[in-house]
Amino acid sequence: MQHELYVQQLIKELEYVSPYLQAIDSIFVGGGTPTIFDDGLLGIMLEAVQKYIPVTNDCEWTIEANPETVTRQKAETLFATGVNRVSIGAQTFDSELLKSLERCHDPESVSRAVGYITAAGIHDFNIDLIHSIPSQTVEQLQFDIEQATALNPTHLSCYSLTYEPNTPLLKRLECGYIERLSHDKEAAMFALVREELSSRGYAQYEISNFAKDGFECRHNISYWKNKNWWAFGASASGHLCGLRWKNTPRISEYFGFDVLPPVMDVEKLNTDESAGESFMLGLRLVRGMNREWVDSLIEQSSHKWRSDVIERYINEGYLMWSDDYLCFTQDGQCFADTVIIALLKQEDPMTDSTRQEKP
Repeated sequence: MQHELYVQQLIKELEYVSPYLQAIDSIFVGGGTPTIFDDGLLGIMLEAVQKYIPVTNDCEWTIEANPETVTRQKAETLFATGVNRVSIGAQTFDSELLKSLERCHDPESVSRAVGYITAAGIHDFNIDLIHSIPSQTVEQLQFDIEQATALNPTHLSCYSLTYEPNTPLLKRLECGYIERLSHDKEAAMFALVREELSSRGYAQYEISNFAKDGFECRHNISYWKNKNWWAFGASASGHLCGLRWKNTPRISEYFGFDVLPPVMDVEKLNTDESAGESFMLGLRLVRGMNREWVDSLIEQSSHKWRSDVIERYINEGYLMWSDDYLCFTQDGQCFADTVIIALLKQEDPMTDSTRQEKP
């Protein structure tokens, strides 16, 4: 019953916003596992998206799917309603590592899901992998890469495991039940991912994302370039001309709205903060940020302080200029978070004397 109520509210939201939307070139249905809905309800939701969201002729329409939720009927429903790209959350093909991540699917379900999707007519699909899982070995990661690429995806997302606040995984780490891999091991795994995927025809176009030529995720590139997107559904986050907001994550509140859901975390960045956010997102792209964009963001920065930060990390070998684009070096990608944090917010001069030159 709750699923039905959710879809009803989502349709109400889509219908209200629809007249204010111009044709868009990417749709991303995710934030969980939308394919958990039964066949009929999934079709109703996707038909509503198709009805109320105006799109360009070549719109990229992605849906996320946990592999165990994909059936032959659901795959056919996706294709019939206009979905042309699927992102499958494999994470790893090792059963024990899946248990440690508290994932309930079995490795075989990934290939089944791919089979259903491609048989239905969708051949553009991504596989999500996670590396640097506690106790994971380089050999296990090598196996994951071999299994994933054998399915011939057009795109692979390979993220280093992050320990998010208020999650069981972080609590297990804090209690000493699991041990995080050393930075050297994480760096070795990241290097293996880059080398193996490059040798198999997948170009790295973002720190953690790899694609066959022409299959880079359009929606994600729009996000990294800080473009606009509208949020639909509980807990969805939106961005419009520098204004960010998040729809309520509380299902009871989402069910109770009249026209639009309550929002939280509304934020309008000042010019300096906006420049920092643009660096945070734009530098994740392997090509980086063109000089004109970088110069304009430095101008936005109070007293142009980011110019010194960029120069420092160029001298340390983490950033470089390549064909008039500012980007990370290969070594710098391993320290991306350190560099990005330095560009987000100006250091307190009172603590500058204790700053470590090497991150």
